[in-house]
Amino acid sequence: MVSRPWTAIPIRDAGEPLEPLPEALWRLEPHPYAALGAPYGDSGSPFRLRSGVIRQLLQAQELLRREQPAWRLAIFDAWRPLTVQAFMVEHSIASTCRERGLDPAVAGAARDAVVAEVGRFWAPPNPDPAAPPPHSTGAAVDLTLATGAGEPLEMGSAIDAIGAVSEPDHFLHEAARCTDLREQDLCRRWHARRTLLRRVMEQAGFAQHPNEWWHFSWGDQLWAWRSGRSTARYGRVS
Repeated sequence: MVSRPWTAIPIRDAGEPLEPLPEALWRLEPHPYAALGAPYGDSGSPFRLRSGVIRQLLQAQELLRREQPAWRLAIFDAWRPLTVQAFMVEHSIASTCRERGLDPAVAGAARDAVVAEVGRFWAPPNPDPAAPPPHSTGAAVDLTLATGAGEPLEMGSAIDAIGAVSEPDHFLHEAARCTDLREQDLCRRWHARRTLLRRVMEQAGFAQHPNEWWHFSWGDQLWAWRSGRSTARYGRVS
């Protein structure tokens, strides 16, 4: 299992309920995990967050518009119950195995390597309330940049891509290695967009997942760990 240092941080839940995202925050629909059949249940909308997190997201969007008036934030995923976390971990392992020509049902070193790599991006569906997956708290959000019409901008990799390409500064290093001028320009453009997203989110108080350009938290254990706080504001929401 991949070590996550933030799970040792104690939680003192603020008691805020999950609230639907307001219309001012653009949703990327249909929701990708629901479309796969992830078990949210009849009333388990993924497009919900703690009220304090929504407030900070609206601030981040305003900061973005000051720099890029024609762009907006686009929400890919928000709250995620443990049942969905478990479903998506298994889906990611199986799909990554198939992409690499492996049978997901066959145990062995190759499959173990996939499980370890997926574990860098997908938190285990830990039932321990003292160490919840970030999205189960209603304090984590996956998002990207989009045009004013809601068309997502190219960021160099898809959200949820497994591998180094998803690391926030991947294209900064790629640009330095590129010899082809067109590829170098693309790398610089993607890095600039990722940097802009990180900047406005951090200015609004969010903390970025170290392996994922799209994942930001406000109030959970990851946020507390990255910002040097002694406690987290939000625990798991059932």
